[in-house]
This record gives sequence, structure tokens and C-alpha cells, in this order.
Amino acid sequence: MPAFFCKLVPPRASFAQDMSPEEAQAMQAHGVYWRGLLAGGKVVVFGLVGDPRGAFGVGIIEVDDPTEAKRMTDEDPAILAGHGHHYEIHPMPFGAVSRPKA
Repeated sequence: MPAFFCKLVPPRASFAQDMSPEEAQAMQAHGVYWRGLLAGGKVVVFGLVGDPRGAFGVGIIEVDDPTEAKRMTDEDPAILAGHGHHYEIHPMPFGAVSRPKA
């Protein structure tokens, strides 16, 4: 199944340090949303990347096509909240995912 690198770009480099209460609430909903996708088997890994130039979110997902990746990111509460986040979605044509043994 194709894999995609999804980068959640915050509205400003300092976002992780200075988000407002409303932004924090949206980010809590964002975490719940991605944990649900993880439990559903479409997400391989997700989390915050502590880049010193500005933290950002990352999700590696396995879905059938780019349209599904776009739908998943469009429905993210961080996007729906309208605080200025956006996603960059990149295919991983040679990605390999290790799954736990049954």
C-alpha cells in the first residue's frame, strides 16, 4: 500500500511555545483525531518534530491514493479550526513499513 509523509506546518515558528488557549484546544482535538487514525490502522506514526527552526507535526500514513491522504488531512481539527495550519503531503514511492508479527 502506498505511504505518504504528511507535514503539518504551523501558522508561525513559535507556535508550539506560544499557542493561545483556542489553538491549544484545537491541537488537543488534532491529537485525538490522529490517535483514532492510528487505531484504525491507516497511520504508521505521528507526532511533533522538535526542529530548532520551528516545531512541526508529522504523520506517516498508508492509504490507497493521494486523494485519501488529502481527505484525511483536510478533516484534521487543526485545519478545520482555521488558525493557519496547512499540510504538505509527499508520496513515499520507496517507503517500507514494518508491521508487528501476529
